[in-house]
Amino acid sequence: MSITSETQLSKDVSGWLDPTLDSVRGTETPKDPNKGYIALLGWSLNAVKAAQKFDRRYIVVAPNWAADFCTANKIPFIPWDFTRLNDRSHDIAEKLKAEGVDIALPLFEETVEWSGAINSVLLDSPHMYGQSILFRDKSLMKRRAQLGGIRVGIFEEAYKKEDIVRFMKRVNQTLLHLDGDPDDPIHVKAFDKAGCLGHRMIRKIEDIDAIPAEEYPLLMESHLDGWEFAVEAWIHDGKIKFLNISEYVTLGYSVFVPATKELESWRNAITKQIELLIKTFDIKFGFIHPEYFVTADGAMYFGEVAYRPPGFKAFELIERAYGFSAYQASMLVFDPKSTKEEVDNFFPREVVDAKGYAGCFGVYPKRRVVSRLEMPKETIEHPYFESHELVPPTEETVPERSAFGTHWGLIFFFGDDPIKMRDLLKAQEDLDFYV
Repeated sequence: MSITSETQLSKDVSGWLDPTLDSVRGTETPKDPNKGYIALLGWSLNAVKAAQKFDRRYIVVAPNWAADFCTANKIPFIPWDFTRLNDRSHDIAEKLKAEGVDIALPLFEETVEWSGAINSVLLDSPHMYGQSILFRDKSLMKRRAQLGGIRVGIFEEAYKKEDIVRFMKRVNQTLLHLDGDPDDPIHVKAFDKAGCLGHRMIRKIEDIDAIPAEEYPLLMESHLDGWEFAVEAWIHDGKIKFLNISEYVTLGYSVFVPATKELESWRNAITKQIELLIKTFDIKFGFIHPEYFVTADGAMYFGEVAYRPPGFKAFELIERAYGFSAYQASMLVFDPKSTKEEVDNFFPREVVDAKGYAGCFGVYPKRRVVSRLEMPKETIEHPYFESHELVPPTEETVPERSAFGTHWGLIFFFGDDPIKMRDLLKAQEDLDFYV
């Protein structure tokens, strides 16, 4: 099967050439025909770079706008438009099957259902599509978790404003709040979006008016007071092969890996919860990214679970801390031809083999009007500072953040003390980057 059209090949794509890529330099790692052939669903240059340094054959399945770059840089590529699943979903599965692909690996939330649909064909396992829906629909996800005996907060679906009003009143009535007492907040989230997208904290009834009609239906959740953290777990043959605990400093702003000793002291309890999650969701292989809360009395509540790489460059942070490629790790555990010995030998030991602590901070402008990017001295002169992805503003007016919003770029740090890292990341919240 031709993976680039004649039209693409005849176009001048030299402007897209990246001389640092192994596929261009001729230094790509030789591929082992006895190992799996992996489709990467979605566009991630870091995932492509990792694949070029790995011994598995790979092909990128991404929107058509990636075609010129892939042609210029000799990256195997099939164009595909990842709109909502439809009658054509079977076409891409059959295309990949004809190409000899063994497994499809989702790189983004929007491709998780696609991977389920494709892998149900490639592996002749129809239940995988239904399983992928559980990983995307937060309401179904929490119901499945409850069925497995996993502790979750109170939740319901909202189809209109009145549903949220009713839920908020019911939650506060359950908490025995009297008239005049401040309401406990609730959270509303999109059913099938990643991370903080569409996530709002509702503190009073009036906040509900700010939710646009097009954001419904939504998932509503009670607020959990506790220590929120994330887990990155690679699973092979139904067993955890590597488990990282990511410590949030402020949700939506900052995270670092590995965690402090205080959070790591929960590792045994966290591992038991992940094993229960694996059993409940019938996960045989792959990578999961669940989020949990630990309350003051030591109870652990399940937030949600994703079946794709996390945001905030968590894979890159893990690689910086441990030295192994998290993308290659995912290719390894997804590959049905990987052996137990190969997987066991790939991963280092959790925590003890980390070379240091890697963290990042997401920048949100503090002002409504900005004219330039100005990196604070406190940031760039700190010995832990490594790099940043911030760019000068393209317009002066900063869009208002109605929900948690999307950061303007990340700043990366690395050091040898988790407490210093935590304090450094927290301190970034008081600084102005766009003035």
